[in-house]
Order: sequence, then structure tokens, then C-alpha cells
Amino acid sequence: MPQPIDYKAALDVQLVAASQAGDMVAFEELVARHRDKIYARAFSMMRNEEEAIDLSQEAWVKAWQRLKQFQGDSSFATWMTRIVINLCLDQLRRQKRTRAESIEQLDEELGGVERQMPVVTTNPSEGLERSELRKRIDKAMNQLSYEHRTVLILHEFEEMEYKQIAKVMNCSIGTVMSRLFYARRRLASLLQSLKKEQQS
Repeated sequence: MPQPIDYKAALDVQLVAASQAGDMVAFEELVARHRDKIYARAFSMMRNEEEAIDLSQEAWVKAWQRLKQFQGDSSFATWMTRIVINLCLDQLRRQKRTRAESIEQLDEELGGVERQMPVVTTNPSEGLERSELRKRIDKAMNQLSYEHRTVLILHEFEEMEYKQIAKVMNCSIGTVMSRLFYARRRLASLLQSLKKEQQS
């Protein structure tokens, strides 16, 4: 007889192994642990509560179906995040308007811009509450196109390399670089204008 699992105290890897053997309670514990992060990632990409809920739920269904494929090369949380990101990208592609942004095309045609990528830094100590800063960043992110928002999330928050992003987004590494360059500049500019709005 296998030892009963203390689900709350078990490590993710133990819960994954139990889930792979068909233990639904172990999987429910994994869902409880990572549900908020997966929903937050879906929301940061979709900017829509209902879609984020639907897609994060779909991600958990897919995870249960594909659990046998999980080899443990990365953490369970990373694996789950990849699943939800791919679902969001598929959904965004379906919604995406066909017209390309002229500024993005111009950036891509110019090329070489990745050599002078400025990093967007926000300083909460500028007399700004963290919650206010979060709202401002959310508002600014919302004004980016899906391509620019996605590349920023994948690189800055998921810390994915250009090569991985290019594969996920089905474009060249050069395109990823120019989108990231444009997204950072645009985000910095939006944050600056939102800051001025707050002060006026």
C-alpha cells in the first residue's frame, strides 16, 4: 500500500507524480496553488476578465489531459504558464485585425534598433502608491497592440529568450527584437503621459 499523501505539505513534484497516476485530489491541490498566477497571466495578455477566466480554465483542462507528457524539465508552474500563454496567443490571433501597424512595419524595415533598446524602469518611490503604479501600468499595457503587449509579457515577465518568443509567436527573431524595442518605447511614453494626467 502506498503511503497516503499529505496534500497541503507535499511538494509540487510529488503532487504531479500522484496526479499522473490518476489522483484527482492531488491535481486539485496543484490547481489551488497555481490558479491565481495562471489567471493573472491570462488576464495580463487578454485584458478581459471573462476571457481570462475561460482561458485559464481551459489551460487546467489541457494540463490534466497532457499531464503524462510533463517530464519535469521545468517547474510545474512554468509548464502551466506556457500552456495558458499558448491558449491566449491562439485566441488573440483569432481576434487580431489583419492590418499591420505602420509604425511597427517602419521599425522592422529600419532594423538594427535592438542595439539601443531602452529599458522601461518605473520608480514607485516618486511619491506614487504601488497600487496606483499598477493601475497606470495596466492602463498603458492596455493601449499596446496585442503583438507588442505579448512580446513584452513573454520577455519581461516570463523571461523567455528571443528564440523562444519567435517560436511561440511564429515570427523571426528580428521581428521579436523590433517589437520589443517599440513596445518598451511606447510603454515608457504612455506611462509618462499618464503621469502628467495624474499631476494636472
